[in-house]
Amino acid sequence: MTIYLIRHGQSEFNAAFTGVGDPMIFDAPLTELGTAQARAARTEVAELGIEAVICSPLTRAIQTARLIFPDRSIRVEAETREHLGHSCDVGVSPTALKASFPDMDFSHLPDIWWHQGPLNENGIPVEPQEVFAARMAQLATTLHALTTRPCAVVCHGHVIREMTGIDPANCDIVELKP
Repeated sequence: MTIYLIRHGQSEFNAAFTGVGDPMIFDAPLTELGTAQARAARTEVAELGIEAVICSPLTRAIQTARLIFPDRSIRVEAETREHLGHSCDVGVSPTALKASFPDMDFSHLPDIWWHQGPLNENGIPVEPQEVFAARMAQLATTLHALTTRPCAVVCHGHVIREMTGIDPANCDIVELKP
């Protein structure tokens, strides 16, 4: 059975980022376009027979997962978070997440579930590539061990690229091969 990796819809950071300088939008939510992309993906995903949904605790991923899977229980897992390199990849506490998404469970997350380490010039703790790669290798092992499938994992571009070699557009759906 299949595991599908789904990139979140366009975020405010995606819309503002020019490739030069960090627009400093922390835990960026979806834009109107991102919301439309997620709603459009719902139609495509409906044909896949998804049995389980996992998503990153970053707001844009949660919003995307809820739009694509409005009637499903969504399990939030910190390991699916983005490679921390910009402000948008810095999360918020489980308490803040619960305030935004009161019907979801965040009690298993530590207060700081994103990478902590040396700060860059913008005060952002950048996750070293080797740390990220090790986290993705462990995530792949965890996902392949899942027994409830087909499964969807709503996550991020760098996660999908690291696990598949594919650089997805917003709301692209990529099959994770064993």
